[in-house]
Amino acid sequence: MPIINIQIMQGHSAEQKTALLKNMTQAVVDSIAAPLPSVRVVILETPRENVIVGGELGKEMALATVGLISGRTEELKAALVAALANAVEKSIGLSTQNVRTIILDTPTTDMGVAGGRTAKAAGR
Repeated sequence: MPIINIQIMQGHSAEQKTALLKNMTQAVVDSIAAPLPSVRVVILETPRENVIVGGELGKEMALATVGLISGRTEELKAALVAALANAVEKSIGLSTQNVRTIILDTPTTDMGVAGGRTAKAAGR
C-alpha cells in the first residue's frame, strides 16, 4: 500500500499537478509492481518563502515521502526512487537533481488498510 506525499513549490498549473499525480502513480506501479488500487499520492504545496535549499531561499525542490509495507528489496526501492524523480521531472520540469525521496518501511502491524484493519490482519 504505497502512500506518497510529494512536496512541491506553489505555482504549478492544474495540468502540471494532474500530470504529477498520474505520473507518480504510474511510477509506483511500474517500479515496484504495486497494484494500482493500492497507490495513494497527495501533493503538498509549499510557498517559496518557506523553503531554503543549500542556503538559497525559495530554491525549486521536491520531496517525496513514501510509506511502504516492509519487505521490498534494495533494488526495488532504488527503482522506485529513480522512477519518482523521473515522474517529477516529466510532470513539472524540475530536474531530478532537485528531487529527494524518503522511504519509510512500515511493519504490517503499523499500516492501516481498507476496513480499518492493519495490513497484517488483512493478510498482507
